[in-house]
Amino acid sequence: MNRTLSNAHLVFVALLLGVAGLTGCAVGPNYKRPTVNVPATYRGATPEEGAAAASTSSTDNQPARAEAAQKPAASLADEKWWEVFEDPQLQSLIRTALKNNYDVQIAAVRILQAQAQLGITRADQLPSFGVGGNISSQQSPQIGPIPAYEVTQGQLTASAAWNLDFWGKYRRATEAARANLLANEWAQKEVTSTLVANLATAYFQLRELDLELEISKRTLDSRSQSLQLTQTLEQHGISSLLDVRQSEQLVYTAATEVPDFERQIAQQENAISVLLGNNPGDVPRGLRLTEQPHAPEVPAGLPSSLLERRPDVREAEANLVAANAQIGVARAAYFPQISLTGAAGYQSPALTNLFTGPAGIWNLAASVTQPIFQGGRLKSNVRRTEAQREGMRLSYEQTIQGAFRDVSNGLIAYRKNREFRIQQGHLLDSAQDAARLSDVRFKAGTSDYLEVLTNQTNSFTAELGLAQAQANELIALVQLYQALGGGWQQ
Repeated sequence: MNRTLSNAHLVFVALLLGVAGLTGCAVGPNYKRPTVNVPATYRGATPEEGAAAASTSSTDNQPARAEAAQKPAASLADEKWWEVFEDPQLQSLIRTALKNNYDVQIAAVRILQAQAQLGITRADQLPSFGVGGNISSQQSPQIGPIPAYEVTQGQLTASAAWNLDFWGKYRRATEAARANLLANEWAQKEVTSTLVANLATAYFQLRELDLELEISKRTLDSRSQSLQLTQTLEQHGISSLLDVRQSEQLVYTAATEVPDFERQIAQQENAISVLLGNNPGDVPRGLRLTEQPHAPEVPAGLPSSLLERRPDVREAEANLVAANAQIGVARAAYFPQISLTGAAGYQSPALTNLFTGPAGIWNLAASVTQPIFQGGRLKSNVRRTEAQREGMRLSYEQTIQGAFRDVSNGLIAYRKNREFRIQQGHLLDSAQDAARLSDVRFKAGTSDYLEVLTNQTNSFTAELGLAQAQANELIALVQLYQALGGGWQQ
């Protein structure tokens, strides 16, 4: 009996291996990346960058393409975030945020969930094995003509079951689960990139408010001194009460700005604290706004490389891969489902004879299930997965189009904000000189204080405007860096 049991095991294993060799096909379409319209150059790129990108993407310029393949076009996004943002204090804040921010932690947990789901789905491709055993004992007294008896029985079995993946249903499901895991990994990179950009933007806005508060306090001190002088002149009959009132307007204008900037600074610090994963509190400062290093022009690289670098584009493509694989899962339901089961072991009424004598037991079974009528369920399920795949394809192409828009907007914003900041600096120089000249003319008695009021107001406004322009230039750099796909590299 033992030899018979052993032969049965061999037949069962051989059957499993033989059928496994037949499970090589997988229904459903294989993934192929959609063809997208990629521009040769970014709108808003410098003429030099546009010419270089056009020569690289040209199909007729083989030497240029070969050279570009050896030396890829540089892009700001290729740099790590600590190379772009050189303020040591900002770097420290970003490191803290990457460690403590809740969005980053949630994204990491989602990756763990996707990894576990992949393991669960992949397990369906493999056979399952189990062992079991039981011992039972029964004793009965003599009942009439039935004599007393005692029965002890033992059983030990091993079982196996396998739903054969002949049509690739489970392999397609595993492909979808693996793509979902990849999508979650790219989603985490997108969260990281967004966090770095949001924190850098918030930090530059905070430094802008610090500079505007400093300007307001300095202006308030200067105008307070001027008011005292005007009051002294009015007391001696040299100036009029109107001059005093106009001088007071200058003081109060600057004075109203101080508490407003202090309010904005406190609220901005609260916002940064949340990004850091902390309760609201003070935020340490580093370089002044005017000391933040940044290049006048930044390289954008090739538009085609954006598809490989932007996390949201890669996430959208991974979701498309998963949706494409689900079509195979749905189509596999049309075909027969083949299952193999088997069990082998020992059973004996005497435990001492459990592994000896005619105690072996075994059984093998194979089942085939073919759907005949499902009321259109299978067909509708295939249509649903195909529609989902089409939706993911459109979303993928839309994400790419949005990425090109973001880069173009970033290039234009950075260049034009820089030009605006330069002109705002000229405006401030002119306004400050006009304020100086009007003050001289007033003291010389050749103009009234209204001229001083107007020019000092213009000078104060221009100085605040320059601070805003400097911050906008830095914020545009942050937005361009994120649009190009930078910030997630660690």
